[in-house]
Amino acid sequence: MTSDSIIDYSKLRTDNWLPTSVKEMKARGWDYVDVVIFSGDAYVDHPAFGAAVIGRTLEAAGYRVAIVPQPNWQDDLRDFKKFGVPRLFFGISPGAMDSMVNHYTANRRRRSDDAYTPGGRHGARPDYPTIVYSRILRQLYPDTPIIAGGIEASLRRLSHYDYWEDRLRPSIIADAPVDMISYGMGEKTMLELAQRLSSGEKICNILDVPQTVVLRPLSELPQPDENNIILSSFEQCLADKRAQSLNFKHIEQQSNRLEGGATIWQPTGNKVVKANPMRPAMTQGEIDASFDLPYTRLPHPRYKGKNIPAYEMIRHSVNMHRGCFGGCAFCTISAHQGKFIASRSKESILREARQVTQMPDFKGYISDLGGPSANMYAMHGRDLDRCRLCLRPSCLHPSPCPNLNNDHRPLLDVYAAVDALPGVKKSFIGSGVRYDLSLHPSGNQEIDKANREYNRQLILNHVSGRLKVAPEHTSDAVLSIMRKPSFKLFYKFKEIFDSINTRAGLKQQLIPYFISSHPGCRPEDMAMLAAETKELNFHLEQVQDFTPTPMTLATEIYYSGIHPYTGKEIFTATTKDQKLRQREFFFWYDPAYRSDIIKTLRRIGRPDLIDKLFGKRPPHRR
Repeated sequence: MTSDSIIDYSKLRTDNWLPTSVKEMKARGWDYVDVVIFSGDAYVDHPAFGAAVIGRTLEAAGYRVAIVPQPNWQDDLRDFKKFGVPRLFFGISPGAMDSMVNHYTANRRRRSDDAYTPGGRHGARPDYPTIVYSRILRQLYPDTPIIAGGIEASLRRLSHYDYWEDRLRPSIIADAPVDMISYGMGEKTMLELAQRLSSGEKICNILDVPQTVVLRPLSELPQPDENNIILSSFEQCLADKRAQSLNFKHIEQQSNRLEGGATIWQPTGNKVVKANPMRPAMTQGEIDASFDLPYTRLPHPRYKGKNIPAYEMIRHSVNMHRGCFGGCAFCTISAHQGKFIASRSKESILREARQVTQMPDFKGYISDLGGPSANMYAMHGRDLDRCRLCLRPSCLHPSPCPNLNNDHRPLLDVYAAVDALPGVKKSFIGSGVRYDLSLHPSGNQEIDKANREYNRQLILNHVSGRLKVAPEHTSDAVLSIMRKPSFKLFYKFKEIFDSINTRAGLKQQLIPYFISSHPGCRPEDMAMLAAETKELNFHLEQVQDFTPTPMTLATEIYYSGIHPYTGKEIFTATTKDQKLRQREFFFWYDPAYRSDIIKTLRRIGRPDLIDKLFGKRPPHRR
C-alpha cells in the first residue's frame, strides 16, 4: 500500500491545485489563462517541483496559470491545444532532472522507469522535452511567446558536451525555437517577464532581464570589456576542444559571482547567444515568500491511486535553503542555484514542518531537514565586500576560505525548534552533510564548540540508522580534481561517529559514497580505494560510475581532456571497457569480478594488492 492510498482524494477539491484541464479552468470561472506551463514531470503541488513553484509564484501575483503535465507529443497534440493561446506566454518546465540523466544510465542504456511519472513508468516524456515541446508549440502558435526554464535549459544554456550523443551541442536556444531561456531559480525572472509582457512590451524587445538567455543577430555582438565576455564561438569549440574548455572557466566564474556579473556572449552560426548575468541570491524574505505559497504538498488528484516515486522520497521532508558553495567538479547545483546560500527563516521552516505533521500519513518522522548540502544553512562570508570580488568556484577547496563563517548554531536552533513541534518524534538529515565544513577550525572557540556539538547532535539525534556521506574517493590526486577534501578527513569524522555511537550504545552505520572513472582517476587509484575501504571493513553500496552532465568542470575535462583552470591534460577513462574495469574495484568481494580484477592489477603493475584484497579471511560486513 502506498502512502497515497491513505489520502481520501474524494474529499479534495481540484481547485486547490492549478488547473490541468479546461474543465478545471472553467470551474474557477475562467474563460482564458495568462500562462500555460508544459511540464515533463507529473504535477505535484510541492515546492520541490519547478512547475508548481513557478505556477504558484505567478498565481500569487494575480495571473491565471494552467499546467499541462507530461503532454502527449505523439498523438494529435490535443494536450498542446486544449487551453488555446494564453494571454502572455507558454512556459516549458522539462523536469526536475535533465531528461537524458532521467532516461539513460552511465552506460547509455535506457532506464526502465521514471521517478517523476505516476507508477514510475517510462516513456511519459521525450528526450530533450525543451526542444520537442517548443517545436510543437511554435508550429501551432507561431506568434505566442515561449519561455523555457528548468534544469535542462539552464545547464544547456551555452555550448555543452552531450554525453549521450557523444558530441558538442550548441546552446539549447539554437535548437529549441523558444524566445527566451530562464536559467537558474526562476521565480523573480518569471514575475518580471509576466509584468513586462502584461504591460504591453514585446518579447523580442525584452533583452536585459537577469538570468535569461536570448538569441540575437550577430551584428549585436559587442566589443569585450569588463561587462561583456565574448566566448569562443560554437564553431571554434567544435574545431578546438581547448576553446570549449577555456569557455567553461568564464561561465563558471560568472555563475558564482555574488552580484554584478558580466554578460556572456557566444557566436553560434549567424546568431549570437546572449546570457545575461545571474541575480544575487534571494533574500530571506524572498525565499520565504516562495516556500510559503499555498502548496497542497500533494500530487494532483488526477493521479489518484498511483505512486510517484520522486514525491514519495520528499513528501515528509523540508528544504531549508538553496545554493551550495562546495563547488564539486561533478555537481551542477552551483551552475543552477548559485554558490551563495539563500536561507529561509526559522519561522518559514516551522510553518512547513507543521504542514507536514498534518498530513494523514505522517507518523512523526521528518525524513529530511536539509538542503543541497545539509549543513550550509545560514552560512556566508564574514566580509561580503570580499565576496563581491571573489571568483573562486568553491569556498571549501583547496581549503576552506578564511572569510567563510561556518557557524552551525543557526542550524542547531532550527533542529531544536522543529523537534519541539507537537507530533514530531524525530527529524532526520537525509541530505548530504559536508563534514569538512563542520570539522574545520574557525578560529573562534564558541563557533568550534558549537560545530562539535552539531556533529554530536547529528549523529545522536538525526540519523535514521545510517548516515550517508560523500568522500567520493580515497586518492588525494583525484579528490583535488573533484574539489573534495582529503580522505584523511573522512577518517577523522569516522572516529567521531564511532566514538559517539559506542558511548551511546548505538549501532548506526556510516555509509560512504564513491565515484569511479572520474577525470584524473586511474585503475591504480581504484585499486587503492578498494584496498583502503576493505581495511575499513566496508562493503561498498553507494557507488556510481561518473556520468558527464552538462555544465560541470568534470564534464569539460571528460570531453576535452584538459583542465579549464590549469590548461593541463588530465587522464580520463572514456571507453566502456576502461569504465567497467574501474567500476569492478567497488565489488572486489564479489567472486564474479575476482578474475578481472587480478588481471587488471597485474597489468598495472600492482600484484602486491592481490593478496591484500583476496586474503583468506574476508572482512566483517558493515
